[in-house]
Amino acid sequence: MLDMDGPTLVDALEALGGLLEERDERHAFLAIGGGTLLLLGLVDRPTADLDVAGEVVEGGYAKLDALPPTVAEAVRDVGLAFGLRPDWVNTGPRTLLDFGLPPGMEGRVHRRRYGGLELHLPDRVDLICFKLYAAVDQTERAQPHYQDLRAMNPTPDELLAGARWARTHDPSEGFLAELRRMLSLFGVDDAP
Repeated sequence: MLDMDGPTLVDALEALGGLLEERDERHAFLAIGGGTLLLLGLVDRPTADLDVAGEVVEGGYAKLDALPPTVAEAVRDVGLAFGLRPDWVNTGPRTLLDFGLPPGMEGRVHRRRYGGLELHLPDRVDLICFKLYAAVDQTERAQPHYQDLRAMNPTPDELLAGARWARTHDPSEGFLAELRRMLSLFGVDDAP
């Protein structure tokens, strides 16, 4: 199975959107993670998948436990044609919606349409929140989340805003200790 660079991901999404359109399907999803960073040009590392956290609904986003069956089938079909994983679009990070998205994120998303597929891509400041949370939650410095965060070159203020949001997802003392450790790796040593 191939990892996708930016052009491959776009080609696969265009094929997926075209297939959905041929099947008279229209879907809109909130995408996050490494694939989103790649689509926005914030990183250039290949990715194995595109993470979908929710579906677009009136007034925001709703948690999506699984892709609709017709979308999952189209994802498998396109994956087979492109030599990608059968779940190259998946709902792995769906739990992010359990405790809320960064305030105002809905107004900052970047919309991309690929035929019958519309993706809402969070803005860089929101992706910093997600990547900081993931990097702390998984606590391994050499992981892709940490590397992605480094590639986005966040300012201390952006990191502190991300830290405040991350604490709404995990208020534990252990998480706070790891969060402070992660911030110090970025030169933010005086976090309140």
